[in-house]
Amino acid sequence: MAYQIECAYTCHMGNVRANNEDNFWCFGESLPINNEGTDGVYSKIISGSRVPAMAVFDGMGGESCGEVAAFLASEEFGRFYNTNKRMLRDMPEEFIDGACKRMNQAVCKYGTENHIRSMGSTMAMVLFTPESMFACNLGDSRIYLMDEGRIRQVSTDHVLDRRTIGKAPLTQYLGLPEDLQMLEPSVAEIEHKEGYRYLLCSDGVTDMLSDGEIEEILSEDTGLSEIVSLLLKKALQKGGRDNVTIILCEVQKLDAGRRLRTWMKSLKEKK
Repeated sequence: MAYQIECAYTCHMGNVRANNEDNFWCFGESLPINNEGTDGVYSKIISGSRVPAMAVFDGMGGESCGEVAAFLASEEFGRFYNTNKRMLRDMPEEFIDGACKRMNQAVCKYGTENHIRSMGSTMAMVLFTPESMFACNLGDSRIYLMDEGRIRQVSTDHVLDRRTIGKAPLTQYLGLPEDLQMLEPSVAEIEHKEGYRYLLCSDGVTDMLSDGEIEEILSEDTGLSEIVSLLLKKALQKGGRDNVTIILCEVQKLDAGRRLRTWMKSLKEKK
């Protein structure tokens, strides 16, 4: 189906952390290594013919290694995406495999060159092809699908043991040395349906809010930007103990009139 993706996104340091180890890549937008999040909630609309992509990264490691890992991952993802859009359109599985390997290599290379033993980043990304959406993740940053007022998690939490006291160690993440452990991202494919909403978020959301609370907020009869703002507000009210990154997108029928107006505007600007 001819479709477009509307998207709203934000990144916040939270109430406790002195630095921001989160990052994202959304329609070409991302954050620098040293940042304090975004200035509010941003939104965009893009045609499905442009194979939209977006991702959330949550860095790990002391001595500022977390924000470096998340930045390197977002930077490498953008570089790979910009040079391999045709692969994403025609061979999405190969694109996912290549993107994950390149991001992992970028983080590992930095750690090796700077003699850093422990650094890494989670990754949760969604990729839109003409026929379907591919969800892919490493670590515990999550992806939810919302349809007809109900949410379900379409990502996999790569954690050692949910019963562990405290934060469970991750079993998969960007920054895994390839000679020690195989990188095994979780991948799901979902056919397009008008009205499907996808939420990508770091654990700054899911550690503060239950799935039921997230579902209730996503069910609000309002715009995507307002819902993202409410998710952030609730996560901060519940403690905000970690950095918070949220991307919410919706599959919509292509607005041909809007597309024509945008094209005409671009022609005028070129003149």
